[in-house]
Amino acid sequence: MAYATTNPFTGEVVRTFPDATESEIETALAQAHETFLAWRETSFEHRAGILANAARILRENKREYAEILTLEMGKLIAEAEGEVELCAQMLDYYVRFGAETLKPRFLPAQGFGDTDVQLVNDPLGVIFAVEPWNFPYYQVIRITAPQVTAGNVIVLKHASNVPQSALAMVDLFDRAGAPKGLLTNLFLPHSQTERVIADPRVRGVALTGSEAAGSIIASLAAKHLKKSTLELGGADAFIVLDDADVEKAADWAVFGRHWNGGQVCVSSKRLIVVDSVYDRFVARYREGVAKLVAGDPMDPRSTLAPLSSQKAADDLKAQVEQAVADGAKAETLATAVPGQGAFFQPTILTDISEDSAAFHTEFFGPVTQLYRAKDEEDAIRIANDSPFGLGGSVFSRDVNHAQQVARRLDTGMVYINQPTGVKADIPFGGVKNSGYGHELIDLGIKEFVNEKVVVVTDIDGSF
Repeated sequence: MAYATTNPFTGEVVRTFPDATESEIETALAQAHETFLAWRETSFEHRAGILANAARILRENKREYAEILTLEMGKLIAEAEGEVELCAQMLDYYVRFGAETLKPRFLPAQGFGDTDVQLVNDPLGVIFAVEPWNFPYYQVIRITAPQVTAGNVIVLKHASNVPQSALAMVDLFDRAGAPKGLLTNLFLPHSQTERVIADPRVRGVALTGSEAAGSIIASLAAKHLKKSTLELGGADAFIVLDDADVEKAADWAVFGRHWNGGQVCVSSKRLIVVDSVYDRFVARYREGVAKLVAGDPMDPRSTLAPLSSQKAADDLKAQVEQAVADGAKAETLATAVPGQGAFFQPTILTDISEDSAAFHTEFFGPVTQLYRAKDEEDAIRIANDSPFGLGGSVFSRDVNHAQQVARRLDTGMVYINQPTGVKADIPFGGVKNSGYGHELIDLGIKEFVNEKVVVVTDIDGSF
């Protein structure tokens, strides 16, 4: 595979990088393991100091870091700056709470004293992280911040179209004072993935990516008896009930479907609106999408980004054409899209047959799947009839009732009266084909630790 920076707005290939050689892979793994052996003995205060330095560096150089994101995957510059700040906030979280989440837990076991049985959290070692291009910094920090806090180290295989983002993250930790090998980037060819996972120094595997990639990585991890976590695709349901603030819901839907160019696992992909408010909602939604400004992602006036590559745009077009061939109706909205760049005309799909592939497919870009539900029960049924279970939303003026509806959705996260979000202090994870395991807060930090039982028995005791 070719690692290259290709500007999605201009199509220019800016820079290319060679694949890692066998020798470079071995050197990286050896260095990471050596670093782990020392890092696991460091104090939480020392680890927190490095994370705090990294957060400060990000904030002091926000624009510089943001411009790399915009260059490599076309993210709007304001959204890129927001991603940099979110990374700093995740680092802040573990500076503040990391040591507390890893404190030993004492168990009230029968026949023992209050402190005789404890669970301690020991780091595992080298964690292999396979990360995607849509949030090139956030995804790296989301795994790195908790795991280095726990005493682990990270070897990173980033997406092939964001190599400079990967290098920027390694450089960030270098500048923050981290030892060499705490975060290591490898421009790894697919052919060498199993070689890394199989290595006995690698103790866990974390992937964020597609279903196909997740299936491959999970199979390899299982083959070599390595713990794994997967955050895969999503087709988040955005449910609008009959007592919702329809205008607010429609405005949120415009944002929820089109932020980051619609290239978000937790983007509001399936808008499910009950019949009684459907027409009002759709009219407002069309108006909102028509106001989006597609253009140069470096221009602060732009509000709709290009897709990450021309191939991504071509693949999305093929998906829409197949949906139409299977009976769906496609309506392109009035947003003006430049001829230059990997843009995709915002599109609404309706009349999607429940036995068609499109009904169970993730559309990664500004394509809206719109469903008219007969009533609340029908909306819940449509929402749950999906292979995915990542995020979702429920809109209602009755928050308590919306929470009850949320409990009935077969998904990992549900937000009330806003699209699924990403926050530094809220865990992230899904069910079904959206993967398993969690990242962030205490759930994420404990995915790759050995929760070891330590039992003390009186030396004079007897069985």
